[in-house]
Amino acid sequence: MEAPPNEVFRDSIATIDEEGKRNWIFPKKPAGPLYEKRKLVSYFLLAFLFAAPFIKINGNQFLMFNVLERRFNIFGLPFWPQDFHLFVISMIIGVVFVTLFTVGFGRIFCGWICPQTIFMEMVFRRIEYAIEGDRNKQMRLKRQKWDAEKIRKRSLKWFIFMIISFLIANIFLAYLIGSDKLLNYVKNGPFEHMGTFIPLIIFTAVFYFVFAWFREQVCIIACPYGRLQGVLLDTKSIVVAYDHKRGEGENGRKKFRKNEDRDALGHGDCIDCFQCVHVCPTGIDIRNGTQLECVNCTACIDECDTIMEKINKPKGLIRYASEENIENKVPFKFTARMKGYVAVLGILIAVLLGMLALRNDVEATILRLPGQLYERKDNNVISNVYTYKLINKTTDTIKGVTFRVRNQMGIVKLVSNNSSIEVPATGLAEGTLFIEMKQGDLEGDKHKIRVDVYSEEELIETTSVSFLGPRSYN
Repeated sequence: MEAPPNEVFRDSIATIDEEGKRNWIFPKKPAGPLYEKRKLVSYFLLAFLFAAPFIKINGNQFLMFNVLERRFNIFGLPFWPQDFHLFVISMIIGVVFVTLFTVGFGRIFCGWICPQTIFMEMVFRRIEYAIEGDRNKQMRLKRQKWDAEKIRKRSLKWFIFMIISFLIANIFLAYLIGSDKLLNYVKNGPFEHMGTFIPLIIFTAVFYFVFAWFREQVCIIACPYGRLQGVLLDTKSIVVAYDHKRGEGENGRKKFRKNEDRDALGHGDCIDCFQCVHVCPTGIDIRNGTQLECVNCTACIDECDTIMEKINKPKGLIRYASEENIENKVPFKFTARMKGYVAVLGILIAVLLGMLALRNDVEATILRLPGQLYERKDNNVISNVYTYKLINKTTDTIKGVTFRVRNQMGIVKLVSNNSSIEVPATGLAEGTLFIEMKQGDLEGDKHKIRVDVYSEEELIETTSVSFLGPRSYN
């Protein structure tokens, strides 16, 4: 079925032409109060992104996502594989939080917080403007033959893009393997750590490809969040919207002419200048309504407000508004749907805080040695052999660690000659131990016992083990 004429724009995207080839976007350099606010937010987030791997709290990196070693630090709190459930809850909280803001305020995350948008619009594009000029100069440079000027400008731009991509890749690596390890690799030189240097070059190439060529296609094609917003938005969601009732009037938009009474002619405030289209980083026409490609960057708001000022019309023809606000002047309300998300978010945060409060600094695991039965000793003593693993989640060495069977029902003997164990900071200690109990204290051939773990005389962890003994016949 053929789409209605006013809906044809939904059949294709602005970055692909009629022949299916890449239609390169040359957005006009944005300017205005919202853009200045976005710059402040972006530079703060960029500073945080570059500084976070090097900030430490109690010796723990502020943020680290070491997938290979399965070690994660979130806000200075270390998470080990045994804490994976906490990490999952944290990620779910993040998803619900973004979902809540999408329901209420559209794709505001993409325009103000997303690293892809920040790097593309506030770093790479600003470098491009500085070297190649604004929209018209960039378009002219593209059509220009490869003379000395074009080679110089393009080579300089691509070289700077490559350097920045390399820096981003290093920061990305600091989040993955830890800043201390990264700095040590830099100090030793790349050839001593080729196993890490090669992935670093690959990351650099990926970032360069994304920001030098793929660009807005990430938001339009690759990012799943753009598709998700179509499901989450409703008529009450605040988005970057064009006030079509004011802009079109009774007889539609019309080019501006001095001393013309537009109201008497029935024309709206939109003068069809296309500045909102030219400034859009994804090449859409916001006047067509809410679209998948819109990342709520507010560039069109600033540009339209500037035009309205020049023709002595009120600002806000393009603004943050909901469909209901434009159609019926309904103010923003906290809907039942949003209240539901807030309730879920509150419950998840409460559960996470409770789990964090109950989490021990030491994780103890004691398991029976596979394939081993009990051993009978003198004086009706039954012995079982176990392996133990102690994980230290703190940045301090834990000394004087001993095991004790609760209620003194048995004794614990370490296979090593040491009477106690030392667990290194953010490390683990493992070994073998024996637990011995009197046969008369056993209840059947399988007996559950509690083993307490002490550091000096302080109880730091408790675990349970299964103790095997002779089967009793009644």
